[in-house]
Amino acid sequence: MNSRIKIGGTLLFLVLVTAGVISERLPLFVIVTYLSISIITYIAYARDKSAARNGQWRIKESTLHLLSLCCGWPGAVIAQQYLRHKSQKLSFRVGLWCMIVLNTAGLGWSISPQGQAYLPIF
Repeated sequence: MNSRIKIGGTLLFLVLVTAGVISERLPLFVIVTYLSISIITYIAYARDKSAARNGQWRIKESTLHLLSLCCGWPGAVIAQQYLRHKSQKLSFRVGLWCMIVLNTAGLGWSISPQGQAYLPIF
């Protein structure tokens, strides 16, 4: 997939979540969480790339995927494109897209009537 499409899709997602917050369909913490965890994820990718170049201790792929699942996938996508890190390994890319699908499905469920009924429990 073209990197412009990936970056554009990621930015579109963030704009839509922001619109959801502005229209009060989503609470403010949703966009704050996506942005905060995305920054942490981007930094994790940058540190891992630096460690790879310097032959140092690396961040586990499972940790990077967990960050992506926990709302950091926009930062992961941007890091892959701008840092050119973890962008060639097919198994990692497939794993990342699985995390993106799971995360966005969870967000979609949380704004559905069924999800809204369960949210007060959390």
